[in-house]
Amino acid sequence: MTAPNRTLDIAIVGGGIIGICVAAYLAEAGRNVTIFDRTGICEETSSGNAAALAFSDVLPLAHKGMIRQLPKWLADPLGPLSIPPAYLPKLLPWLVRFWRAGRSDRYEASLAAQAGMMRLAEAEWVGLMARSGTTNMLREDGSLELYESEAEFKASLPGWTARQRFGIGFSHVEGDALAALQPGLSPRFVRGTFVPGWKTVADPKLLGKAIWAYAEAKGARFERAGADHVGAGQDGATLTLADGTVRQAKHLVIAAGAWSHLLAKHLGDRIPLETERGYNTTLPKSAFEVKRQLIFSGHGFVITPLETGVRVGGAVELGGIKRPPNYNRSKALLDKAQQFLPGLDPAGGREWMGFRPSLPDSLPVIGGARQAGTIVYAFGHGHLGLTQAAATGRLIRDLILGQNPVFDLSPFSPNRF
Repeated sequence: MTAPNRTLDIAIVGGGIIGICVAAYLAEAGRNVTIFDRTGICEETSSGNAAALAFSDVLPLAHKGMIRQLPKWLADPLGPLSIPPAYLPKLLPWLVRFWRAGRSDRYEASLAAQAGMMRLAEAEWVGLMARSGTTNMLREDGSLELYESEAEFKASLPGWTARQRFGIGFSHVEGDALAALQPGLSPRFVRGTFVPGWKTVADPKLLGKAIWAYAEAKGARFERAGADHVGAGQDGATLTLADGTVRQAKHLVIAAGAWSHLLAKHLGDRIPLETERGYNTTLPKSAFEVKRQLIFSGHGFVITPLETGVRVGGAVELGGIKRPPNYNRSKALLDKAQQFLPGLDPAGGREWMGFRPSLPDSLPVIGGARQAGTIVYAFGHGHLGLTQAAATGRLIRDLILGQNPVFDLSPFSPNRF
């Protein structure tokens, strides 16, 4: 525990995978780091994600067919995308921004920015895993995206062409080649796309805790406390905790996921973050022999083989942070998984819901608060928090140390909105 009256060097709000990686990079640089989180290290959204290091996932969400599929998906309350009717008025401004982000004139800039971020993410994860002794948690089995018709397959081709421009390898498969990549698939799937460079981790919670143990060995500290308010002081930043106590810090990093924009408001920054509530069920390892991550893009979910089980989940419920979970959504995904893998045993599963912090253009916010140079933001990664965590750690470290970032951060600016 850190003494309440001591001025901290660097305070980080948020003990998810982003905050953990920021702490690791800054601790490696010899800085004194304290993470504040209301629950613990890697105990909330970062603990239960789909475990993908999705370095080839460079397409902005608005370009993945979501807008085209929107009417059909919204007609199904348990489908890939759901919006509770009572939440729609609050969500409407975000949806308008999301629609604008899908316009062709913004496509190239978003695509290039995301591709650059992914190149950095892959390189930084390789290095961080090597330094932290966690390389054994990396799985390099690739991914298999699946299509139920020729029409669905053909609709995916422009996206694959865009990925190809950035050197992302893949191969389209069918017949025996498809069956060999994942035995036991339902015959309803007529085509697939195999991405050999796609990676997963043994278990995201175990990885996050292992990276934290590395950061802790370098001197990073943790304090279990929620953050109620942030402010800019004369010599740094102030952090007011849920119990009313105040911490002073030379630098403050806001990496609180879906709650981050609420803290940013205290600094005068209004960032249009929305919460994608994702659901999954983790089954015992014996449920099915899944060879690699299976992606059912037409249905908005994936199946991932983990060290700790088989995880069935995904989908999007745009419903904010206050509504109670609707676990009928995870049950609906599990029902589909049984149809798609007819031999899947659905017994003994553990249901979960997490909050993905998403911005309309699918790019995170990485940069300084407008009126407080000692406070930096690191949030809004959407589905890609685990994937981009090491890159974000590197970028935030460079910003705090006053070093030039490895690429132009203007596409990720908090002021871009």
